[in-house]
Amino acid sequence: MNNAVLKGEMEEAMYKPQSLTEYAHNPFIEALPPIFEEDEVLDRFMVTPRISQQDKQSETNIRYHVLKRVKNFIQPLPIHFEVERRLSTLIRRGYLARNPLDKTFLERIRLLHQLRENEEQAHKYIDKRLNYIRSTADSLSIIGISGIGKTTAIERLLLMYPQVIKHDTYEEQLFNRTQIVWLKIDCPYDGSLSTLCKSFFKAIDDLLGTRYLEKFGYLNRITSTMLLHMTTLASMYGIGVLVIDEIQHLLHSKNDQEEMLNFFVTLSNTVGIPTVLIGTSKAQQLFKGNFRQARRAASDGAIIWDRMTEDSEEWEFFLETLWELQCLKKRSELTEEVKKAFYEECQGITSVAVNLFILAQERALFDENNSDEKITVKVLKQTAKKDMKIIQPMLTAIRENDFAAMYKYEDIMINLDELMINHKRNTEYESKVKAAMKERQNTLEYKRQEMVESLSVEVAALGIFNSLNIEDIRNLTTKIVEGNSVDTKYNDLKLKIVQKAIELNQRKEHQVKLKDNHNDKILPLKAIKKNAESKKVHSYEILKSSRYIKCPLIEFY
Repeated sequence: MNNAVLKGEMEEAMYKPQSLTEYAHNPFIEALPPIFEEDEVLDRFMVTPRISQQDKQSETNIRYHVLKRVKNFIQPLPIHFEVERRLSTLIRRGYLARNPLDKTFLERIRLLHQLRENEEQAHKYIDKRLNYIRSTADSLSIIGISGIGKTTAIERLLLMYPQVIKHDTYEEQLFNRTQIVWLKIDCPYDGSLSTLCKSFFKAIDDLLGTRYLEKFGYLNRITSTMLLHMTTLASMYGIGVLVIDEIQHLLHSKNDQEEMLNFFVTLSNTVGIPTVLIGTSKAQQLFKGNFRQARRAASDGAIIWDRMTEDSEEWEFFLETLWELQCLKKRSELTEEVKKAFYEECQGITSVAVNLFILAQERALFDENNSDEKITVKVLKQTAKKDMKIIQPMLTAIRENDFAAMYKYEDIMINLDELMINHKRNTEYESKVKAAMKERQNTLEYKRQEMVESLSVEVAALGIFNSLNIEDIRNLTTKIVEGNSVDTKYNDLKLKIVQKAIELNQRKEHQVKLKDNHNDKILPLKAIKKNAESKKVHSYEILKSSRYIKCPLIEFY
């Protein structure tokens, strides 16, 4: 079972007014961050590694290490904004029918409790019993070529939301709940649906320190029974969205195709969790056949994440932004010949392009015949041929549109079949984003934003601020960077941020202690329990003397 589980922030619930009436009076929705604006997505999504002039003057062996920073480069593209909009809607609409204040929610919990008491037979009629309880859960499929950035994008978008929200009181009423906003799991390599269910239990265990895998995932459990327990946990913890990555692995197993589609339909219909299914082009085969189920498994549409084309604006912009991250003696110009050669060797695939850029610079650094350390067409060709030899057959298949060869490398096939929904990019929106970002890059604001990103990561990495989350550190960093001249030295800013972070951390720790004391005051039963422990008497005696427990005989008469 895959042990790598993406983890996000845990925070206390803070309820926000909603601009849409259907989202109001639902604590699960009100506790979420406000619906993100395009600028917020742009700022929080973009990762531009910092390579200073000092870095560029360093020794060759130092610069070799600096170059590795480029691996973290993420350039927001129009498709990222589309996925963010879909994800934002998916989570909120999924909560509409699962409002914990609604009587249908309580009815659902009651039914699940009945079913669990007779779990041996429950799987035969779970669909029928829960069918009349409406579900607003939709599903989204993201299908695309390997290395295009699907997983990186979805993980970055998920991390814009807290993963766990702790509820205490809502509208002055006791509301003790733990809400899991998102959960991401990978399909197991053996493609077993049973193992996938166990990955779900394990992900919750890793997050909350529970023992559901041990309780619900033992060997003789059948998949439909485990789905029943997944339904219970989804309701109990208000899981906002379940992201399942690498779904093409399901094709490796002996699963019946009908059974696989039924599984995903049940997840959104019965379990009521909105699902995002991510896979390579190979996963397209999962959605062939039964059209009704295929459509339900991607009820919010399928996003086909294709590679960037050579003549597109987005490729031009991506390459220009990437090209700024050089760490060579002299800046290599991005000529038309270099552009053509670069595309030829990476075919518009994001991860291949970033790796090619890093490896080409490494080759230029250590090439005795290249004293100027320039990225030339020759350097790009040599890098692709020698350093990226393992993926050449795949790139050749794409380059030549050789469908027979592509079939051999199924993970790189894209757009070979007509899919349920053709994904078309919004050119007008794309141009708007490009123009906004180009303008940003030339402003002091962009430089400050770059500084904030870099400093936030460095200060958070110190690991000494137990009461601060990454958002606290980012807000503090933003305040200090904006309050100082753009020419202020990097290390001076870092020192100021660390000093302020220490003060803020101490204040927050003090607030937590005060809150604990306050909680004792507003929760008298908790105070009584502590009182009983200090007097070394049973809680019953204190409760009785405090008139919480009445004498049954007096009550009766």
